[in-house]
Amino acid sequence: MRLMVEFTTEPFELVTFPDHAAAARRAVDEAGLAVSVGPFGTSAEGEAEQVLAAVARLLHDTLDAGANRISVQVSVLPETKTEPEAPEGVDTQ
Repeated sequence: MRLMVEFTTEPFELVTFPDHAAAARRAVDEAGLAVSVGPFGTSAEGEAEQVLAAVARLLHDTLDAGANRISVQVSVLPETKTEPEAPEGVDTQ
């Protein structure tokens, strides 16, 4: 099962990149997740165990780094079905 986690950490700072935000980003990067940074938060996706372990680390590390609020949403990603490959030499058109 693949999951996506979306998160934000507070307090927001417009001038600098706060330590708690850096800790959150480090947690998902080092977990090997596919990360996307947006204007209102960050999302990361990967296999369920990988994401869940990253979320636990993210919560611990960002609180230790000074976050006073962490918003987290975890979603199950739909499974993608791949079309079976045609045997070699068979035209599919």
